[in-house]
Amino acid sequence: MKKLLVQALLVAGALQLGACGKREAPAKDTVPKAPYGRIDQARVVAANNEPQNWFTTGRTFSEERFSPLDQINVSNAQQLGFAWQYDLQTERGLEATPVVVDGVLFASSNWSKVYALDARTGRELWAFDPKVPGEWARNACCDVVNRGVAVWQGKVYVGTLDGRLIALDANTGKELWSQDTFIDHARSYTITGAPRIAGGKVIIGNGGAEMGVRGYITAHDAESGAQAWRFFTVPGDPKLPFEHPELEAASKTWDPNSRWEAGGGGTAWDAMAYDPELNLLYVGTGNASPFPQSVRSPQGGDNLYLSSILAIHPDTGRLAWHYQTTPGESWDYTAVQHIVLTDLPIGGTTRKVLLQAPKNGFFYVLDRATGELLSAQKYVDVNWASHVDLKTGRPVPTGQGDYSKQPRRVAPGPFGGHNWQPMAFSPKTGLVYIPTLDRTAYYAADPDYKYIPRRSFNTGRAGATEYATQVRDGAVMTRKGALKAWDPVAQREVWRIDYPWFYNGGLLATAGNLVFQGTTDGYLKAYAADSGKLVAEVFVGTSIMAAPASYSVDGEQYIAVLAGYGGAQLDEYLEGSAARKYGNAGRIVSFKLGGGKVPVPPEKDWNANIPPLPERMQADAATLEHGALLFGQHCGVCHSLSDTPGGYPNLLRLPPGKHAVFDEIVLRGALASRGMANFSNEISEADAHAIHAFLIDQAYQARSKR
Repeated sequence: MKKLLVQALLVAGALQLGACGKREAPAKDTVPKAPYGRIDQARVVAANNEPQNWFTTGRTFSEERFSPLDQINVSNAQQLGFAWQYDLQTERGLEATPVVVDGVLFASSNWSKVYALDARTGRELWAFDPKVPGEWARNACCDVVNRGVAVWQGKVYVGTLDGRLIALDANTGKELWSQDTFIDHARSYTITGAPRIAGGKVIIGNGGAEMGVRGYITAHDAESGAQAWRFFTVPGDPKLPFEHPELEAASKTWDPNSRWEAGGGGTAWDAMAYDPELNLLYVGTGNASPFPQSVRSPQGGDNLYLSSILAIHPDTGRLAWHYQTTPGESWDYTAVQHIVLTDLPIGGTTRKVLLQAPKNGFFYVLDRATGELLSAQKYVDVNWASHVDLKTGRPVPTGQGDYSKQPRRVAPGPFGGHNWQPMAFSPKTGLVYIPTLDRTAYYAADPDYKYIPRRSFNTGRAGATEYATQVRDGAVMTRKGALKAWDPVAQREVWRIDYPWFYNGGLLATAGNLVFQGTTDGYLKAYAADSGKLVAEVFVGTSIMAAPASYSVDGEQYIAVLAGYGGAQLDEYLEGSAARKYGNAGRIVSFKLGGGKVPVPPEKDWNANIPPLPERMQADAATLEHGALLFGQHCGVCHSLSDTPGGYPNLLRLPPGKHAVFDEIVLRGALASRGMANFSNEISEADAHAIHAFLIDQAYQARSKR
């Protein structure tokens, strides 16, 4: 009987997905002519000679995210309107920036799917689905997102959530080769970042430090896919041989008795940039695993190369220099945030610099040839360090960030002062535009931390203690954001736009004196790059996190952006967000001058057809408490206990059929193909019943408050 119920559920789910409707075929029109994607190093280096193209995820190797196009400008941006859209048939997070080459737009969506479209009309040329196993979603800290593709010499490269680096034929979308990049499939590795090209090689990193992994990046031959080299970002157990010389030096900055079983972290899950003149690849590395240094490396040390910027020779994989933004990292202060390469006048001399606003709250300017720190200033509220000493290059701790013995309220929190959403740099204004966050958090170390493979989070933080302290202190946790224009030479804020939401979109700057940003409430906004004045806004009806790109076809300029909420905020659609009001219909939307209104999804009635409450399960207070603990350990990373809409199923509103097969879903993977993995290797049948009883109890409590 249970088997029949499960089958019925799955069929119903499939019908429900189908009810969203098939993608309508666009009207016939002229499509670009193959061959597609013929990019080489010479074209990217001379990208300003081809302003109609957007060659890489950041447009150029330097990742400035600046378009020289100026047809759309401050004087006419109010005429911006709808050009076309492409339905991605998803309600999960979208974070990629398109690549546009010779009239063909290449983009990726969640589950690592790839699309090639006619950039003028949105007509689909081909689509590719790598068929990532749905159950791999449990290994991702922050949704099944993907931040883009690399296009090179007629190939399109994508990293998949389950660890493959795949090369596709740019003309047809046919898979040419696939390489498994994961060193250990028993650990919770993922790939969400875009591959980069450096020295003719395809570079890919990975994520998973919150879950307990060891970070590394891998370089593959762009033509054959053969592995060229691998660079581990943190050492392993010093009792074992070091994989390359840099790790021996790094190991001296770790306690020999560190918690090596937890991986160490340092994953390179996003930022990279390449300087072809210096032939250096720049890679940002991530947070520690586990977080508290008092747990991870009790004797202290800098713990290289956590939260660092690495300059690597792409031909050999050897380290040229490194700079660590957060020695002894303990707060999830990754340095994987967007890296920009440019030239700036510093001290009367033009310097080749690297710019970054990592999570820790300081804006850094480094000499990109040597790694010398040129300046560092706070760009958001920071209380864990007073300043960065320019002589030593090190932040000066205040003590407020030391939570080894007692909980501390720290700014920024783990979301950082700036997260993955890309910033942009305009050579015309000399300003950097940063999508900043204002969100503090309590931290407390778990003295009884134990690494558990495939546990939802292996951070080493004592969540219950943090929450109890927050309640005791009566702390109101801020969750705001801002768009800040920052002068990297003077190291000061020039102008800012405050938002009531902390999670807005990445940025695009253009020669039309414009800065574009999508927002949580569903607008594409255009600001004057020099003053911050709002010049235009177009309502899209879908929350936007991704950064736009600009390109032109037949002399007409377009702005294209992926619209779709999710990532680390998929569990709860924030109040005031377009996702809460209209749902989360994921799509690529393109804009042009003289366009019309964007087709907006219908408003969503989340309270329609609320299923009846099930009968309470027999469970005493101890069982409910056990269920709450297990929920926090295994379920809370995705499912919110708030009776508010989000991108994951609301477990307080499960229909009767789901309650009937709860164990089949949780313990036997009945919905694994849709992302709900089998947890039988972590919890028992009694545990599942405790979680189920707890959820039903919470559902009754939530319903009584309505």
